[in-house]
Amino acid sequence: MKELTIRLNNVEDSYYGFVAGVLTYVKKKESRYTKVKDFMDNNPSALTSDILEFISNQDDFYEDAVYSMEKEA
Repeated sequence: MKELTIRLNNVEDSYYGFVAGVLTYVKKKESRYTKVKDFMDNNPSALTSDILEFISNQDDFYEDAVYSMEKEA
């Protein structure tokens, strides 16, 4: 996780909320970590918006939101 944290902080237009959000997302599942890492490996000049768009297009992106909404109900 430390390597990914460093890489996220080194994204050209990185900011704290971006890094925290991506780390929160990838910590839930190893497959998420791998997909984000692979995306960044294949797109070394990706900006925060590119990475966030990639994450938001993942099939499991809304799992956490649905879970937390169900938990509140």
